Amino acid sequence: MAVMTMVQAIQSALAVKLAEDDRVMVYGEDVGVEGGVFRVTQDLQKRFGADRVFDSPLAESAIIGTAVGMCIAGLRPVVEIQFSGFIFPGFNQLLTHVARYNNRTQGRYSMPMVVRTPYGGGVRALEHHSDSEEAYFAHTPGLKVVIPATPHDAKGLLISAIESDDPVIFMEPKRLYRAIKQEVSEESFSIPLGKAKVVTEGDHITVVSYGAMVREVQKAMVFAAKAGIKVELIDLRTIYPLDRETLARSVKKTGHLLVVSESPSFASVASEIMAAVSEDVFLSLEAPPARLTGFDTVIPLPHGEMLYLPEPERIFYAIKNSVEY
Repeated sequence: MAVMTMVQAIQSALAVKLAEDDRVMVYGEDVGVEGGVFRVTQDLQKRFGADRVFDSPLAESAIIGTAVGMCIAGLRPVVEIQFSGFIFPGFNQLLTHVARYNNRTQGRYSMPMVVRTPYGGGVRALEHHSDSEEAYFAHTPGLKVVIPATPHDAKGLLISAIESDDPVIFMEPKRLYRAIKQEVSEESFSIPLGKAKVVTEGDHITVVSYGAMVREVQKAMVFAAKAGIKVELIDLRTIYPLDRETLARSVKKTGHLLVVSESPSFASVASEIMAAVSEDVFLSLEAPPARLTGFDTVIPLPHGEMLYLPEPERIFYAIKNSVEY
């Protein structure tokens, strides 16, 4: 075991799979020589060579498009989009080819690729650097969407993503890259995709979150505990496929649901979770399902960013309002 940040855990996962499987390739803008803008891939080129870890042109459509060809040729590319807000030039490739290829070829070809990208706010970055685009990908049949909240989960989930025969959008909360340290095995291990984690058990309310907001919910739970409220916290981990079983089992016990995320509210992952719980365990609900998200606006520039993101105090009041309904 070693104490790792999320950056180190992701790098460890990449190193494990590069060593285990000659078909794995890692590339993207500044990924090779510099190790990426956040240094996630630092020194991997030195260890595994420039034919396995290399820099790409500044062209997201080409990065994802070439990965399609690699998959057809039997390789397993792991590509990095420098910031999630830059992914849209490659969105056409994702929607029209990557997500559909298995269906188009009636199962003859799969797309075993991973698209890694830092996403989300909280680091006072520039425009196009702090958005939360997970709902776009979760709405696209054929794509899996994964968002880790801890270094341990980041490594295990990324290894599973690389081993998956389906394409995975692996979104990394940049706010957490170096904010948390945790013991992580240096060996290979995997965490199944599509399985949520009950972080803390409780009886009064189910709070569902993912990514950087899991940590904010945990801060809010300190206030909740002082108020005598026992929160059951679920880290979704995989946005799609959604673990409806774990959600339903928890809400059946607590009778209350709050979803916390930093994306805009309308047509969001939070909306889908609320709908799923309403469909599956409606008669167990003692209050309307609630959500606390970012606002339906473009995320502000650095000066106003923290007014947009859910903070522990606001999360606590949303918890209290649901329990006292």
